[in-house]
Amino acid sequence: MSDLAESRTGPAGTEALEPGVRPLVEVTGLTKHFDVSPPWLTRAVRGEGRTKVRAVDGVSFKIPAGRTFSLVGESGCGKSTVARLVVGLYSPTQGEVVFDGISMANLKSRRQMAPVRRRLQMIFQDPFASLNPRWRVADIVAEPIRAHGLLDDRQAVQRRVGELLEQVRLSARDGEKFPHEFSGGQRQRISIARALASNPEFLVCDEPTSALDVSVQAQILNLMKDLQRELGLTYLFISHDLAVVYHISDYVGVMYLGRLVEWGSASDIFRRPQHPYTRMLLDAIPDLEMSGRQRIPVAGEVPSPIHPPSGCHFHPRCPFANERCRLEEPPTIPSPAGDGEVRCHAVEERRLTEEVVQQALGRE
Repeated sequence: MSDLAESRTGPAGTEALEPGVRPLVEVTGLTKHFDVSPPWLTRAVRGEGRTKVRAVDGVSFKIPAGRTFSLVGESGCGKSTVARLVVGLYSPTQGEVVFDGISMANLKSRRQMAPVRRRLQMIFQDPFASLNPRWRVADIVAEPIRAHGLLDDRQAVQRRVGELLEQVRLSARDGEKFPHEFSGGQRQRISIARALASNPEFLVCDEPTSALDVSVQAQILNLMKDLQRELGLTYLFISHDLAVVYHISDYVGVMYLGRLVEWGSASDIFRRPQHPYTRMLLDAIPDLEMSGRQRIPVAGEVPSPIHPPSGCHFHPRCPFANERCRLEEPPTIPSPAGDGEVRCHAVEERRLTEEVVQQALGRE
């Protein structure tokens, strides 16, 4: 782990820390609330107000061009909602997404959105559900080319589709088949080919390997890394699998109940995690090296985002929480591990000594 970790460079999205690398994507104060209230009449009879789910609560980060920023966390923490907000599938309740200096909030018409949408694409979790089962693969991959008017000549489109399929390690002849004729890994390759058809610069990958076998996961991850090197792509990678995140990420952001609790370079996050939640996620990884390290599963359950805990959202599950954690929302402070940031009162007050950590986790 250390060799790979040491190969990572820089923290997430700060130009001064990576000279010459511009932030392609900037997310500031991103917030999304979903109204899940019962019908008006039901609320009137019960005397209840509106009920809202705080799916994303003030998330901010930057992604330098040509890098991979991964969001990790348990199911329900808001990772996929952030992905959909970034590509414009959801409108934010508050906050802003800026792509290459262009605020997505200022794009009001379809004509204004078209040039930006061509430059960013999304790869979904379930490749079978995201591919039209009634279309041949060639038509699926060609759809972005036709939609954005990149090529007019039919033969040119066919040649381009063949090139894209071969680029993702399939055959041009596969274009004549239907999605159901392929395995899960092959279908995900088709999804990647479709995403590349519009010549994008930025790909949002929403758990693209979670539905695949481990061996197939490795193939897809290697393919994505190769494409990033060849095409200079920038990734926002969503995953709950830290092993996957470890192998593909330049930077990692850890989300909990709609908030980004820690972010930094992959090397800092994996070697010197600061937030107790990050430590617990890493402790839950199986010890493949058989070093005798004790596995500590993440205790408790994620609270409801409808009624999140006061103060630090993690305090009901945190072994280091005190009264301040229960009452005050932690500020964002520079991470002691490097150039990232962390939101934790215990880190700010320097209460997380190694002795305290080992004692709280029940180790000798």
